[in-house]
Amino acid sequence: MTETGQQNRPETSGAESTGEGAGKNAGVKRGDAGTRGRTTIADGVVEKIAGMAARDVVGVHAMGSGISRAFGAARERMPGTTKSVSRGVKVEAGESQTAIDLEIIIDYGVSITDVAGAVRESVISAVEWMTSLEVVEVNIAVSDVKLPDEEEEEEEQPRLR
Repeated sequence: MTETGQQNRPETSGAESTGEGAGKNAGVKRGDAGTRGRTTIADGVVEKIAGMAARDVVGVHAMGSGISRAFGAARERMPGTTKSVSRGVKVEAGESQTAIDLEIIIDYGVSITDVAGAVRESVISAVEWMTSLEVVEVNIAVSDVKLPDEEEEEEEQPRLR
């Protein structure tokens, strides 16, 4: 894939293309910016991208198992903390490829295979576009179904003792 913003740029500097500047760099062509250093992307970055992309799919009620959601809800009630977008997401990222495991809760009444396919497509698209990593697999584990009459675990208020 090409570097973003580099597609339509000439390989010579402005001075060479306009005929100005006969300094020591005149006539020297510059290589692709991607060859002048290395970019590394942490697993946590890919986890957040995948988590956001999965949550955007209609039919996904929540991410993570019941236990991880309970711990996450308790942690989010503490002052200064934010909602974890990477809950239910596990990533193994290399230099050019990544594999993603998702644990999701589906809304009752939707096709699990359709939702899983839409999640897979959304996650692959977002991760590959934002990171340029090749997504080799997206494994989805549906751990629960949210029934219409069930109370939200995360909305329960803690009891004061």
